[in-house]
Amino acid sequence: IVILMIDAKMGIEAQDLKILSMAEKKGKGVVIVANKWDLVEKNDKTINEFEKNIKERTAPFTDLPIIFTSVINKQRIFKVIEAALEVFENRQRKIPTSQLNDMLEKATQELHPPSYRGHIIQIKYVTQLPTRAPAFAFFCNYPEEVQTSYRNYLEKKLRQSFNFKGIPIHIYFRKK
Repeated sequence: IVILMIDAKMGIEAQDLKILSMAEKKGKGVVIVANKWDLVEKNDKTINEFEKNIKERTAPFTDLPIIFTSVINKQRIFKVIEAALEVFENRQRKIPTSQLNDMLEKATQELHPPSYRGHIIQIKYVTQLPTRAPAFAFFCNYPEEVQTSYRNYLEKKLRQSFNFKGIPIHIYFRKK
């Protein structure tokens, strides 16, 4: 698990995004800690604006826990550990194939896969791969033609159906 500590006064910077990208590529779970929160001038919208800014900068990997701390005042320090443990549990999660296929059926009914040269892409089933980080194989008739937007849609549905907060998900399409 990567605990990415950023300066709350500075916000998320380019170097922070590089570290986040490296963690995502390696399949590591991420918890963002905004330290020095006591130095930020706050109003009733500050937290929401700060989270929105981080999610815009980290897109498409936006499902990250963000903890606001002050080390000097010892505010919410233990919440960082709790969030890291939760992300670790999410990373270890194994989903039965039957539950994945139920999710797939609902997702494809809500939004059908796009067509390719007049042929409808049919996703037959999905299974979780035996890897350290969550990875899923979707078996379909034209795997190379599944668009990024539909891949992102399926990832969003996986995240909504099963708790993968703070974990990058790898999705592969294979020929069936």
